[in-house]
Amino acid sequence: MKQAYRVTMNACFMGYVTQAIVNNFAPLLFVTFKTSYGIDIRQITLLITINFIVQLIIDLLSAKFVDKLGYRFCAIAAHVCAAAGLIMMAIAPLITKNVFAGLAAAVVVYAVGGGLIEVIVSPIIEACPTKNKERTMSVLHSFYCWGYMGVVLISTAFFALFGIEKWFIMACVWAVVPIVNIVLFSVAPIYSLSDGGVKGKGINKLLREGSFWLFMLMMLCAGAAEQTVTQWASAFAEQSLGVGKVLGDLLGPMTFALAMGAARLIFGLFGGKIKLNVFMRVSCALCGASYLCLSLTAAPAAGLAGCALCGFSVGIMWPGTYSKAASYIKGGGTTLFALLALGGDIGCTVGPGLAGAVSDMTGGNLKAGILAAAVFPAVMLVCCVIMCKMTGGKRDDSVGARAADEDNAA
Repeated sequence: MKQAYRVTMNACFMGYVTQAIVNNFAPLLFVTFKTSYGIDIRQITLLITINFIVQLIIDLLSAKFVDKLGYRFCAIAAHVCAAAGLIMMAIAPLITKNVFAGLAAAVVVYAVGGGLIEVIVSPIIEACPTKNKERTMSVLHSFYCWGYMGVVLISTAFFALFGIEKWFIMACVWAVVPIVNIVLFSVAPIYSLSDGGVKGKGINKLLREGSFWLFMLMMLCAGAAEQTVTQWASAFAEQSLGVGKVLGDLLGPMTFALAMGAARLIFGLFGGKIKLNVFMRVSCALCGASYLCLSLTAAPAAGLAGCALCGFSVGIMWPGTYSKAASYIKGGGTTLFALLALGGDIGCTVGPGLAGAVSDMTGGNLKAGILAAAVFPAVMLVCCVIMCKMTGGKRDDSVGARAADEDNAA
């Protein structure tokens, strides 16, 4: 039984690697899109916005259709869309005169896959009869970071060896990852949160709970705090810190992803000795400090240190909010995860969009855009304080205990 669940968990881990690819490969090419195809910063901002708006639409709709269609069908469909979108992005400049329109179409397709992955992977992991749900969730989300690092490292190495103008080949290479994961999800055992005849809460019931709206606001701030820096890290390093393309990718997105993955892995390994509420509050304070460091510093070293600090500080926000919501709101089921993903993706849209808009209004000054987005970690900190008082500072281990009993019985 444990070996069977290992296949399921590996498929979920690869699912987050796939999501890292669809969210973070294109940002490495923003400067290239601008110089090679004449796509301006407003259109680049629109590509980011399209990606996350489509994902949040999928989040909203999936609350109704995922349980009906089944996790396996949706998981496979998600990876089909991710692969197709990456391939479409590669061929867009070759088959259309309007490159921006072609890229936008590709973004729509792979964003459908990214949205579905976000909705289904976490509840699949939550439904597995494993111990320490909070720690497992954190490890799961760390694979987004490792995937992000892989995207940056491998793509940068490819660009250095073969030239940035061959980026479309790399897009096709990355499409192989979701294709392989289609096979894994085809054979892995899949369990849902509604197994055993327990029906999850509907949307209407969730919307009437005050705690639900607190967790939604936390997800919005978590997504905004993370993606504001993620989406603009490469361009920020190149333009604001004055480093080249290779160093910009390695020292900007790479340090961010490494630090974010480290935070999630640390909690995944040592979560039994760390209070999640405390970890999240400290992380929010560090995130605010990192935003100030990024936006107010003139020294490249300090700016890159800010990228790393930001990555570490946002690491626990998304999975931590998922875990706290799942343990506090009983019977939320797939609907809860879908709506939380919706809140997160709204943040992923609003954060980079705000940074891009402010940057555009200040003559392309990315530092001003990032400074404006510092509002998100500040609000997140206030929410974490309220959450701590609401939950009494206690971690609900009932889900983990039940899973442990199931695991032992198996």
